[in-house]
Amino acid sequence: MDDVDRKILAELQQDGRLTLTELAERVRLSLSPCHRRLRALESSGAISGYHATLDAHALGLTFEALVFVTMRAADRATVDAFEQAVAAVPHVLQAQRLFGDPDYLLRVITRDLPAFQRLYDERLATLPGVQRLSSTLVMKSVVENRPLPL
Repeated sequence: MDDVDRKILAELQQDGRLTLTELAERVRLSLSPCHRRLRALESSGAISGYHATLDAHALGLTFEALVFVTMRAADRATVDAFEQAVAAVPHVLQAQRLFGDPDYLLRVITRDLPAFQRLYDERLATLPGVQRLSSTLVMKSVVENRPLPL
C-alpha cells in the first residue's frame, strides 16, 4: 500500500458515495488506474464494504449504555456460547472481549430507559456464562465514527 492507496481510502472514509470519476479527481489519477487500485483494495480486504451512517437520535434511539460483563468461566465452550448469543442481540452495537476484569464491554443502544431495563433483564442477564453485569450510561459521544488514521 502506497500513499495513493491511502489517499483513496481516506477519501472513501469521508464519503463512500463518491463516483469513480470524483474519486479519481480527488486523488489525481486517471479513471482506469484509480479503478484498478480501488478493486485491488476491495480484493485485499482493506475495504470491507460500503454503508450509510445513520443518526440514532433521529431514529428514536436515544439511550446508550456501556455494559461490563464478568463471566463465570473462561472455557472455550462458555466463551463461544456467550459470543454467539451476544452477537444475536441487535441492540448490542459493539461487543469487545477484554484482558482482565471485566471480561467484556458491550455498547448498547435502546429507545429509552424502560427499553434498556427490559433488554438488561430479559436478554443480557440471561446470556450464557454471565456471572455479573454492571453498566454506566453514556452522557455524550465526543468522538464517534472517526475514520481510521492512515
